[in-house]
Amino acid sequence: QVQLVESGGGSVQAGGSLRLSCAAFGIIYSDYYMGWFRQAPGKEREGVAQIDNFGRITFADSVKGRITISRDNAKNTLYLQMNSLKPEDTAMYSCAFRYGYGAPFSGYNYWGQGTQVTVSS
Repeated sequence: QVQLVESGGGSVQAGGSLRLSCAAFGIIYSDYYMGWFRQAPGKEREGVAQIDNFGRITFADSVKGRITISRDNAKNTLYLQMNSLKPEDTAMYSCAFRYGYGAPFSGYNYWGQGTQVTVSS
């Protein structure tokens, strides 16, 4: 099984920045996606950004221009750098993993526990 452990969440004022980290353990095969999702109270879970093993990246329209996703292969760690944060970015952010390929933000079946991001106005 793949294990994912997120960190880096916290409370920040609007306009601030946070860097989320996701440490991955137990990856066996080379073809996979890793991504960040978020879910706010009363809303459905949505994909934020994902990256495949070729480095191809997909962003949600709501965060384009404000976030970057990257991977440190030496540390087996995924990052989400979030800038210009808005109150509507407040959510539980979860790291996710899937083997193979598919439609954007689809088919993920390994999940971390999540890290809370709170943005105040």
